[in-house]
Amino acid sequence: MNSSHKLTGALKARCPNLRLTTEAEVCARLGKDWSIAPSGRPAAVVWPDNTDEVVAIVRAANELGLSLVPSGGRTGLSGGATAADGEVVVSMDRFNALSSVQPAGRLIDAGAGVVTAQLQAQAADDGFFYPVDFASSGSSQVGGNIATNAGGIRVLRYGMTRDWVAGLEVVTGTGEVLSLGRGLVKDATGPDLKQLMIGSEGVLGIITQTRMRVTSQPPNQQVVLLALSSIDAVLPLFAACRRHLQLSAFEYFSDTCVDYLLNHRDLARPLDDAAEHYVLLEADEDEAAVLALFEHAAEQDWVVDGVISQSKAQAEELWQYREGISESLAPMRPYKNDVVVPVSEVGRFLTELDKLVAEQYPDFSTAWFGHVGDGNLHLNILPPKGMAHSDFSRECQRVNELVFALVDQLGGSISAEHGIGTLKRPYLHHSVSTTEISLLGALKAQLDPNGILNPGKLIPDHG
Repeated sequence: MNSSHKLTGALKARCPNLRLTTEAEVCARLGKDWSIAPSGRPAAVVWPDNTDEVVAIVRAANELGLSLVPSGGRTGLSGGATAADGEVVVSMDRFNALSSVQPAGRLIDAGAGVVTAQLQAQAADDGFFYPVDFASSGSSQVGGNIATNAGGIRVLRYGMTRDWVAGLEVVTGTGEVLSLGRGLVKDATGPDLKQLMIGSEGVLGIITQTRMRVTSQPPNQQVVLLALSSIDAVLPLFAACRRHLQLSAFEYFSDTCVDYLLNHRDLARPLDDAAEHYVLLEADEDEAAVLALFEHAAEQDWVVDGVISQSKAQAEELWQYREGISESLAPMRPYKNDVVVPVSEVGRFLTELDKLVAEQYPDFSTAWFGHVGDGNLHLNILPPKGMAHSDFSRECQRVNELVFALVDQLGGSISAEHGIGTLKRPYLHHSVSTTEISLLGALKAQLDPNGILNPGKLIPDHG
């Protein structure tokens, strides 16, 4: 009997009704995420139907010496959901039950495998709004959003996923089931343990069920695309917008991004003349307030052109110029980095890092975009034509040290919303002290003493 049959037999003996496969193509597909981290080599994939089966899987893994990789929509970019060393992938796809909104408490119950867009749609159908949104909302899952504390385009107004989690059911690395939070507005019974699970990337427990908060539908929103006179205009423009408008998003992207987007999608250039820098903002205001802000920005020579949406369809079209960027850059296989610096340092960071890359890598070009309103920038370094991807990847490891050292110097963080996973784990010290890392390791040792949950991710394995 080969090893895969032994594994199947051992798991089936402990979980008789468990859905399981060792088929190579399925394992390769479900053993990787959207990152460039080594992946696609799990020993098996399992699809539990309920929390009891997750408990049985965890306990079996402890007995058999197996490692488990929790798996949601696998849209992560830091290697947090990869299986490269014979782990068992635990897919949460079948945890897809979704309730209606409880109107009085503004709560909605969702299995960890519910797709983010489905949660958003259910909230809207019930007359409410789930505001956490990003380009991968059509395929990411709620459990994965929580495990990485996903952010997105409206953090400026609505915060991160962390701010919308009212309760969690989690299976620890010993097979204990924790019910954390009851959806109460007030609860003074000690530290909020569910917050420890948010952003923990599956190393402390497997999220099975969630209770999420929703809010009122936003009023009519104006979407505005502006061409800037220079990068130095970003911060004064943002300050003026925040002073005079109820902003929900303030997004930046460079003309390099626009060029790739226009080649990838059937879109016209957004404005008559190209500019080097653009901002797309969304505000809960009437057109008059937005137009007054636009006129003020033009008088200050911050903007040289712009367009204000006149319909919902036009607003959606304008958003394409921001949300389609990642997809359009993907064929280039760029080096991607998700960092955050204090908002006041955004201009300096962009300028200094562009200069640094130009000096160190004169053949590389950069494509910038990001949520400038909250200091979160997405750096994409593009390889020159003809350069082998392996060579490019090796050079990008050297880029990491330069990028993260600058981020550290400016008081930022090496990850804003994509997590740490495997790719940023070696650089965690740039943002987290050795004492904090030690405490995280001690916490993992308590909740997962045999180290079976998502090994090699986020924090150093304990000995």
